[in-house]
Amino acid sequence: MKQFINSKDTLVTEAIDGALRMGGGRLARLDGYPHIKVVLRTDWDKSRVALVSGGGSGHEPSHAGFVGQGMLTAAVCGDVFASPSVDAVLAAILAVTGKAGCLLIVKNYTGDRLNFGLAAERARAFGLDVSMVVVDDDIALPDTPQARGVAGTLFVHKIAGALADQGADLAAVTAAAKKAIAGVVSIGMSLDTCTVPGSPKQDRIASGKAELGLGIHGEPGIEQVDFTTAAEAMRMVAERLAPKIGPGPHVALLNNLGGAMPLEMAVLAEELIRSPIGDRIRWMVGPAPLMTSLDMQGFSVSLLPVGPAEETLLQAPVAPWAWPGCRSVGPVQVLPLPDGLTPIQPMPSKNPAMARFLTECCQVMIGAEAALNDLDAHAGDGDTGSTLATAARALTKAVDRLPLADLTQLYRAIGLELSQTMGGSSGVLLAIFFAAAGDASANGANPIGALRAGLDRVQQVGGARVGDRTMIDALSPALDALSAGLDQAAEAARAGAEATAAMRRAKAGRASYIAAEQLVGHKDPGAEAVARLFEFVARHHQEA
Repeated sequence: MKQFINSKDTLVTEAIDGALRMGGGRLARLDGYPHIKVVLRTDWDKSRVALVSGGGSGHEPSHAGFVGQGMLTAAVCGDVFASPSVDAVLAAILAVTGKAGCLLIVKNYTGDRLNFGLAAERARAFGLDVSMVVVDDDIALPDTPQARGVAGTLFVHKIAGALADQGADLAAVTAAAKKAIAGVVSIGMSLDTCTVPGSPKQDRIASGKAELGLGIHGEPGIEQVDFTTAAEAMRMVAERLAPKIGPGPHVALLNNLGGAMPLEMAVLAEELIRSPIGDRIRWMVGPAPLMTSLDMQGFSVSLLPVGPAEETLLQAPVAPWAWPGCRSVGPVQVLPLPDGLTPIQPMPSKNPAMARFLTECCQVMIGAEAALNDLDAHAGDGDTGSTLATAARALTKAVDRLPLADLTQLYRAIGLELSQTMGGSSGVLLAIFFAAAGDASANGANPIGALRAGLDRVQQVGGARVGDRTMIDALSPALDALSAGLDQAAEAARAGAEATAAMRRAKAGRASYIAAEQLVGHKDPGAEAVARLFEFVARHHQEA
């Protein structure tokens, strides 16, 4: 896999320096590269309890991204997925610890426990008051003697950091951290493993599968499960968490493991609240990349039971940009559409033959989704098939409320339905097409004339002509040939669609922004959709 790095040996130090340049002067690093990689606050005066955490890199923004007022005082960064050395941890402790003492927050991995633990012992030999807590929030492997520390660690950073910022002593800060550790539980799921720089990618998770409970270093989880939908994935995660939590209220931390899209994470947030444990969640942190695993396409959920004290600490303001805030979870608010946009519902009428015909036409578009997306990937953003299929599914659901026995009103109703359900320029143009066809039909035009009027209106608004490499290249010749019969119209549409593969330049639509060499040899997806539809209509007519 290609990655934007210079060298795996300098990856972490270069990334730290890149982040520090945007720190606004509030962050610095110790002069110990490459072996000592410590990010720390520049506004720290050692009068309060210092918080030090860290571990292997590759989990960004953890841990350096959470250094700042209200959270960590310093973060010790190891190489990718490798614990920092004892000297690096000790350097961080010595740099930030004063009379108030220091709390080390460590994830439960052998290397981290040993290196942070030995550094604490050496710091105590210098006369410093150092306490250490170990986070073991991962519930994925119930039979393991040492549960892993994962994204729930961030709850500990936030609660302990807020208390320390308020001036609490080391004993109080440590006690609050231990209470959070005792309550927090986490589990993750991913559709793929991560890609470690300089190492071959492990293709452990097969297509159609997801791994439940894998670790933040790509360690295998408890099992691979069939993946179907986001809702089903979140249901499985919720089922694992449910026996481990009480009645609530809880705060959820929804963590992007690095490779999930914001759209995916928003869907997962909705499914978490809809899940069987959703009624126990009152607040949420995220969804956001918080403790990632490089580019892993997955998510994790951490739950912490909270009372008024924890709620206040979690919602206290902080300086680190990476903390997205702790927000209350509420219902979806729905406001009425403005006047003039409330959909006008057509008067439905029955025509079983027309209903069957429309439904079968929609199935043609749904069945062509993948093929049209593939064509569009060469000339646009790869979504033409999905756009048409989405509209077709919506139209299928609306068939029973359409004026099927009145062709004029049916044109208009289809145009209205498409304007509401079909996105992009295609949705607008097809809505205009059917609305204009309805107007022409109302003025006495026959079906062919009505459809031709729709095409004329589309060309006036969109500006495309035959030869511009759009759906017009198939639609216009098909309508010209329609008076000779459906077979001739289908042949004309197919010829028009095939001709677009030889066109070197698109003069309209998104393909007009694409270099000519990328277009040649690939049909326009809109023209292909028109050709497929006319071919189906011709076959349907023959069978009838």
